[in-house]
Amino acid sequence: MNRDLPRDPRDSLHGLRDRPREPGDLPRHPRDPRGLPCDLLLDLSAALAAALLVTAAVLIGNSIERRDGTLHVSWPPLYAHWEPHVGPGTAAAIVVAVAVVAYGPPLAARLPWRALPFAAWGTAMAWTYSLALIDGWQRGIAGRLTTGYEYLQVISPVNRFHDIPAALRDFTHHILIHSPDHWPAHVAGHPPAATLTFVLLDRIGLGGGAWAGVWCITVGATAAAAVLVTVRTLAGEALARRAAPFLVLAPAAVWMGTSADGYFTAVAAWAVAFLALAVTGHRPRATGLASGLLFGLTAYLSYGLTLFAVIACAVLLLGRQRLQPLPYVVAGLAVVPLVFTLLGFNWWEAYRLLVTRYYEGAGGIRPYGYWVWANLACTALIVGPATAAGLRRAGAAPVRKGVRGCLRDPAAEPRLSLLVFAALLALLVADLSGMSKAETERIWLPFAMWLLPACAFLPRPRAWLTAQAILALTLNHLLFTGW
Repeated sequence: MNRDLPRDPRDSLHGLRDRPREPGDLPRHPRDPRGLPCDLLLDLSAALAAALLVTAAVLIGNSIERRDGTLHVSWPPLYAHWEPHVGPGTAAAIVVAVAVVAYGPPLAARLPWRALPFAAWGTAMAWTYSLALIDGWQRGIAGRLTTGYEYLQVISPVNRFHDIPAALRDFTHHILIHSPDHWPAHVAGHPPAATLTFVLLDRIGLGGGAWAGVWCITVGATAAAAVLVTVRTLAGEALARRAAPFLVLAPAAVWMGTSADGYFTAVAAWAVAFLALAVTGHRPRATGLASGLLFGLTAYLSYGLTLFAVIACAVLLLGRQRLQPLPYVVAGLAVVPLVFTLLGFNWWEAYRLLVTRYYEGAGGIRPYGYWVWANLACTALIVGPATAAGLRRAGAAPVRKGVRGCLRDPAAEPRLSLLVFAALLALLVADLSGMSKAETERIWLPFAMWLLPACAFLPRPRAWLTAQAILALTLNHLLFTGW
């Protein structure tokens, strides 16, 4: 009856303000008295704080290393040395970066969902391969896993795993540095599933450093798709689409292409993704079993990745069907430990000996007082300034509502915040443990991938993507990174 009456223009404004927030909506930006978005200033402040942390780690680290040489890294806080260079991947890396900055956000918003994880995987591979090839084929890919510290040292020229059951039964006898024929650092520092991966590749005809490098990059790049699937499952498609370009164009790719930790990252990421699908009712038996199998494998790839239990707990809390898939998850989780135990490998004994070896070597010399905060500077470099700003925004909901409030809130942003901060908590526990002094730019890659979705909260994605790309290209062209 009042349809034709003139409306007060303010009515529509009030209606807009009072409209319930949709899951994909981003926080509104209050403005300061000078007309600039307050949130943007705070974002830039967070990015600046991360940059200052890195600067402090570089300056103080160099001072400590020059004075007493206890850091055991050439370019603190990174395990790298100064070597400005270009290479075959330079042009390709720049092309990929420009393409993702220009077309990534609109394509992520418009592509059919089924195509988006595959597009993310393919683009992440292109970005990682091109960054690795800046160092050349041999130095960047084929030779990375063949040095004296690495896994392939026990396969060639003498294959110490020619009898796998015997090698597993004898594994703990070669962990300590003073033990006869002690394992290289990375073999001793990880459960044997890491080494066995390359042993099995060798047995099917894919032996040598080139195939090992290709395996780690190709499999590692799937982590972007796994995180994408998880975010969509737990926090909605809108935020997953916004996160996609940042998952692809991460500075972490500099290290994803140089170590086996990229492969570990993908296994752990898919374990979480399948768990998210299981607890939200997507074929809970099959996805729960797959999640358990991968979580079991994760624990036998790296001791420190048992901290993924923190992220798994967050996923269980965010799921609607928390209990239904648990028997299948537990059944899957038991498989890998059972197999290795029956073959003679004792995980707990190996870990105890690893702690001893860690403190026998550089881990016992590197100062905890420096690394406990410099490790966070390494993290700031692998996740980039956009993630620092995104974490600031992600922290708003948990601080305001608490964990219970976020779990009860049907909106997507608080749910994504909880997932991101579970990863941050796991990372901080690893930091405080003292078992991750230095080299965390590669060791913490599995946790870092779960911080990147915080970038979905950011407006102006192209500007932040540009900052991410510039950081990655600068690091890869000025430094020769270890591992």
